[in-house]
Amino acid sequence: PIESIRPAWLTPTVNNIAADLMVRINNAGAANAMNLCCTALLASRQRSLTREQLTEQLDCYLSLLRNVPYAADSTVPAQSASELIDHALQMNKFEVEKDTIGDIIILPREQAVLMTYYRNNIAHMLVLPSLMAAIVTQHRRISRVALQQHIDALYPMLKAELFLRWERDELAGVIDELASEMQRQGLITLQDGELHINPARSRTLQLLAAGARETLQRYAITFWLLSANPSINRGTLEKESRTVAQRLSVLHGINAPEFFDKAVFSSLVLTLRDEGFISDTGDAEPEETMKIYQMLAELVTSDVRLTIESATQGE
Repeated sequence: PIESIRPAWLTPTVNNIAADLMVRINNAGAANAMNLCCTALLASRQRSLTREQLTEQLDCYLSLLRNVPYAADSTVPAQSASELIDHALQMNKFEVEKDTIGDIIILPREQAVLMTYYRNNIAHMLVLPSLMAAIVTQHRRISRVALQQHIDALYPMLKAELFLRWERDELAGVIDELASEMQRQGLITLQDGELHINPARSRTLQLLAAGARETLQRYAITFWLLSANPSINRGTLEKESRTVAQRLSVLHGINAPEFFDKAVFSSLVLTLRDEGFISDTGDAEPEETMKIYQMLAELVTSDVRLTIESATQGE
């Protein structure tokens, strides 16, 4: 007989099965011409790159995905970056401006929001190297240990939001593999246990880092609000996070509907509860929260940081 009262085990069990299904779906992620080109063009603040820059960026993504595969079931096209660009251009989603130097490939403003759909299909496959690139770009040089600490601190949120496949204890090995691949590509150099940026490849590294930009901005918003008001309840934290995110998207031209999506912030706040940053009684861990906010504040631009911090001061 069906019980009239829902058993306590039902909701967490259903949630666990749903999360497991999402992880498996993501394991079968498929990179293709369209989602790779959209990822690169949306990473550029002007949504435009020369053909040479776009080719370089796709080469970077393809090498990462081929040499450090996201999962055994994920697929990466066999074609060259140039062939993939030709294929993407045939779909008439991009504009091409020609000058005496060469082609400039542009993602038109009216297409930008729609094209985030393609980018998001493979966001999980590139988020870890993007985060590593963001950290190295900001610090210019960072020890392998400090890099691991940064990623460990942010990983629970990333895992919950993007249904990533790795457990925390697997991260060190994956980071080592990605660091070796980034060194092989000349994006960074490894010296005495430290990762250094290679100025000659800084543009490619910055575009790779931009893949994590909006996620880091969202996390910075919520951690700032929580550190500014440690007794805030979950519902208010979600609502205020979305309000600040909407303001940020208008002031800083963020063309991504998920940037202030309710479900994204709901998931983030739940993860913060699970990780002990906030409890149902409203007792946050203010010191730990501020420590992570300061880490995030270093990874976003100063103008974004000012917008976030002024949002609460104006109240």
